[in-house]
Amino acid sequence: MRTRMPLGALSLLAIWIACTAWAQITSNPIPEPIVKRGLAVEIRDLVRLPDTRTLRPADQDVAPDSWARVSYVRDLPDGRRFANDSRGLLYLIDKNNQPHVYADVAAAFPYGTYKRLESGFIGFVFHPKFAANGLFYTVHSEIAAGNPKVPDFIPIGYGLKDVTYHNVITEWRATNPAANTFEGTRREILRTAHVVANLTHPMGAVEFNPTAKRGDPDYGLLYTSGSDYGFSNGGGPNAGDPAQTQRLDSIVTAILRIDPRSPSVTHGQKGLGDYTIPMANKFAADGDPKTLGEIYAYGFRNAHRLSWDTDGTMFASDIGMDNIEEIDIVRNGENYGWMKREGYFENGRARGGALNELYPLPPEILDGRVKDGFTYPVLVYDHDEGRSVSDGFAYHGRIAALRGKFVFGDIFNGRVFASDLAAMKKADDGIPRTVAPIEEVQLYVRDAGGKRVDVSFRDLIDKTMGKSMPRSDLHISRSRDGELFLTSRQDGMIRMLVPDDGGAGSAQR
Repeated sequence: MRTRMPLGALSLLAIWIACTAWAQITSNPIPEPIVKRGLAVEIRDLVRLPDTRTLRPADQDVAPDSWARVSYVRDLPDGRRFANDSRGLLYLIDKNNQPHVYADVAAAFPYGTYKRLESGFIGFVFHPKFAANGLFYTVHSEIAAGNPKVPDFIPIGYGLKDVTYHNVITEWRATNPAANTFEGTRREILRTAHVVANLTHPMGAVEFNPTAKRGDPDYGLLYTSGSDYGFSNGGGPNAGDPAQTQRLDSIVTAILRIDPRSPSVTHGQKGLGDYTIPMANKFAADGDPKTLGEIYAYGFRNAHRLSWDTDGTMFASDIGMDNIEEIDIVRNGENYGWMKREGYFENGRARGGALNELYPLPPEILDGRVKDGFTYPVLVYDHDEGRSVSDGFAYHGRIAALRGKFVFGDIFNGRVFASDLAAMKKADDGIPRTVAPIEEVQLYVRDAGGKRVDVSFRDLIDKTMGKSMPRSDLHISRSRDGELFLTSRQDGMIRMLVPDDGGAGSAQR
């Protein structure tokens, strides 16, 4: 005979279930580990940038023991290759893989600061028409103390007296684009302010959509990374301020898309800085004077790297707080949730708690039955797998095992990951719990006899430096023909993933 549970007990059970569902997650929010499933790729040294350990005084350098701090490798269509050292130098790497200084970026900016992980000469990109117009763009950081420049943007509610650092985008115009040393002029595009104690999460990237062709609405438009400007963990009394996020009258947490040409040239709508707002941006065409038209998408904590697949799909690598790292597919006008969301979880700050707290979403939101207005990631991993997601790229190159995959990694520990591109795009279905699976890539080298030797990226750095380094500082870049560079801001080496030829060859340009 079936027995009935008393009504009071049912109520208590319902309360217990509800409380359990909403309880804080205190460990391992994503239990399934990322493992190796047989995907292995050879990695080879390509070139090491010059030793710049003495370029800055040790007390002004975030990592004085690091050989050189490489963040980006960029190829031009004419075959020239460039790389930056965030201590302030832009290198041209010749056909013999020898680096030569193309531009001393630091010399142009006397207030530059180099004491944070993302600081100094942070990033650069060439205009798609560089061969004709000689234009390229850089991002760098400066101290505010004694700085005569006034920022174009200061976070809402703060004033000039609160500013601690500047983050600056500069346009450079080479007199002769074919020259192997820069000579020309420069123009400031945008100067933004930090008001937290540490330079945390500056704009880390400037990018052009490489799939946009002449005549496309996106052609020649410049994207920036999305940053919370340190309001999560920048330190000092102004950090941890949720009121600075989830707003459209501020660029905090936003990826910007701008026409870098001055409004004096385009006769278009002026942005915060000396650039034109593209009317293709949804917030430029929404008719609301309270929204900033340069915002392309928002709600990112530190979407420090952007990339595109050949079909135009845009990806962002967004570094999480204490729990979740994510890869997002980015679309015009959408909201990616920070500080209310972290991955497909609720961040504790959304309910008045702490930024290191994590809570499950209600089942009806997690399953997509109820929409909450946020766009969720297609890849996630938690902090027992890594600590900060690195650059990621759709791969269509010569390595058969990687074709059709999205290759990315973890900055801190140097693990390299891959996920199926089709599965990622299928996961972009409006259902938060739907994410694509991730596997770890096994790296290997060939010894003098051609024998395969499995290694980690960290192994390679430690061997090059002759000692154990505190972190890997992994970044990934893509060549003009779709191959992948792995670089470190520790040992200054540029490495390349290559097809396995049994040890017969070497990494080629």
